[in-house]
Amino acid sequence: MILVLGQTNSQYNQHCLPLKDVHDVSICTYFKPRLEHPAEIAVFAGDDSLRGFFRALDRALEANEYDIIHAHAPHTATLVTLALLIKRRWRLRRKLVYTVRDSFHDYKPRNKLLMLPALAIWPRVVFCGHAAHDSYPGMWKRYVRRRARVVQNAADLDRVGRAIAGAVRDRNDTSFEVMSVGRLEQVKDPLTLLAALRRLEDKGLRLSFVGAGTMQAQLADEVQAAGLDNRVELTGLIPRDDVFVRFARSDLFVSASRGEGLPVAVIEAMATGCPVVLSDIPPHRELAEGVDFVPFVPLGDVQGFAREIERFRDMSPEERRAIGQKCQDLARSRFSLPTMHAAYEKVYGELR
Repeated sequence: MILVLGQTNSQYNQHCLPLKDVHDVSICTYFKPRLEHPAEIAVFAGDDSLRGFFRALDRALEANEYDIIHAHAPHTATLVTLALLIKRRWRLRRKLVYTVRDSFHDYKPRNKLLMLPALAIWPRVVFCGHAAHDSYPGMWKRYVRRRARVVQNAADLDRVGRAIAGAVRDRNDTSFEVMSVGRLEQVKDPLTLLAALRRLEDKGLRLSFVGAGTMQAQLADEVQAAGLDNRVELTGLIPRDDVFVRFARSDLFVSASRGEGLPVAVIEAMATGCPVVLSDIPPHRELAEGVDFVPFVPLGDVQGFAREIERFRDMSPEERRAIGQKCQDLARSRFSLPTMHAAYEKVYGELR
């Protein structure tokens, strides 16, 4: 069950596309799809309306008998619950799996309420990381109790590897490329990263924001007002494989985010061999547990981010590559799709 089937949708990229030759995968969407999908995946598309979504779900349920019905968003979880009740298909309840994809404080109050039906009655509730699980109030966790499981997010490392196989990593210039990927929203705090850049001498320092969101226009205005047009790039949404190539060609990935579930973009950056600097939040700590080569910066600490960017810029390319290799090894050893899929297969098996 997917709200928007698009390039950046993690459910599609991590749960559907890699398994299209392993399982009989079908997708039901609320909004019209924004990409071309492989023929191996059946898509029952909504038309951006409640009625259209319920029609799409009806078509999907009539087309096949499913072992698992998996939702990853509060909206789709609630709509599926309503559909099963209204259409007298409550017998399908035993097949329902809901994944909590973010920490508690990152959800809007409306979405917290929409989550309640899944937390209350769906047979399995999966949290995308230990930090995400721990962020929920004790009362909410008692609500789920023995139905809760933790399966850490992962990245499609094989796809990353294929995308960057022909990428030229060494540039013929003296620039220092910093990259940040994510929704341009307040929770991601792009303005702190922009402020950090302003405190640093030019010396070839370039910053790219990859992503879109409600702050995109404000960020563009801030860049122009500060006279940083030649140092800061706002790419908007770009194809996922192009993001991986940009990671591989960048000198540093930085996330100033104030909230995450377990951030896949960070895993993908590390998988390309790009060093990372991260805000000091529990999900980032979970990613780098037990290692000393990932620096953490307090939330909103402009000077702290500037200091870490400068520290990496002062390193030799060989030093950065060595840290990048450690990041790559970390991603491959802990956050591969086969590991995540095996954990989900265990969850699915509990319902069969």
